[in-house]
Amino acid sequence: MPMRRDAHPSIPQRQPSKQVEFKAGDHVVYPTHGVGTVQGIETMSAAGHSLQVIVVTFDENRMTLRVPVGKAASSGLRKLAGPDSMKEALDTLKGRARIKRTMWSRRAQEYEAKINSGDPIAIAEVVRDLHRNAGQPDQSFSERQIYEQAMDRLAAELAAIDRTDKAQATIKLLEHLKAA
Repeated sequence: MPMRRDAHPSIPQRQPSKQVEFKAGDHVVYPTHGVGTVQGIETMSAAGHSLQVIVVTFDENRMTLRVPVGKAASSGLRKLAGPDSMKEALDTLKGRARIKRTMWSRRAQEYEAKINSGDPIAIAEVVRDLHRNAGQPDQSFSERQIYEQAMDRLAAELAAIDRTDKAQATIKLLEHLKAA
């Protein structure tokens, strides 16, 4: 008799996630787009079904995203990082850069995955690892792009948490990188 997929020991069981409440004006993070603002919750009609969606706008790239309320947690939509999580991310910037000897294409994929995870600590690792070459003539174009994308995402979340602008947050991040 075949084993049920949900009974297989090597496949992690997804825990039912608790529903996070979002309201208009909340700053949120969507993994692949960064920091946005909740505009509200709307009811949409699609194929004869009504569906409640969270409307999130991203001012920087003038985009509006609609995430079904029931899929918010599984899509990675989350509130801003808490103070402990952001402190850990800032401490990560002070750590030693991990230099991997793998091919650039493999490292680039890993860096992109970390950035798109939406986790501020993982993004801080990318910033830390790529900062050592920032501004160096031997830094490739794609390496520079990934570094700037990671720095931008981390600065945007830090700015929203500290209620400052992104330029001030970037300065704060660079100060932590210099402290390494």
